[in-house]
Amino acid sequence: MNRFSDRRGGRSLPGFLFPFLAFLLIFFLAFRGISSISDTADREEMKGLEQTVYREIVHCYASEGYYPSSIDYLKEHYGLSWNEDRYWIDYQPIGPNLMPDVTVVVKRGGVK
Repeated sequence: MNRFSDRRGGRSLPGFLFPFLAFLLIFFLAFRGISSISDTADREEMKGLEQTVYREIVHCYASEGYYPSSIDYLKEHYGLSWNEDRYWIDYQPIGPNLMPDVTVVVKRGGVK
């Protein structure tokens, strides 16, 4: 009997391959989960910004009797602020007595 012979024979590669593939699968699933959580947080942040803009618009209307003519008016008189490197707010006034249309858009390549 040879004490230095390999008793496993040719099974060293499959024995190594299964744990390696299992590790890759777990890593991939964890990465997908973190990515999904990040996407959900981004959507919620954008939704919260849109709600804040509408709240300030209504506040302006309630205190002054007309809707603001631009988003800059809300920035100057009501202290509205947001990450302008990441989000762009499309503000379309319709008239002094009609609620403006507001859309929040994430800029491409915006700083996180």
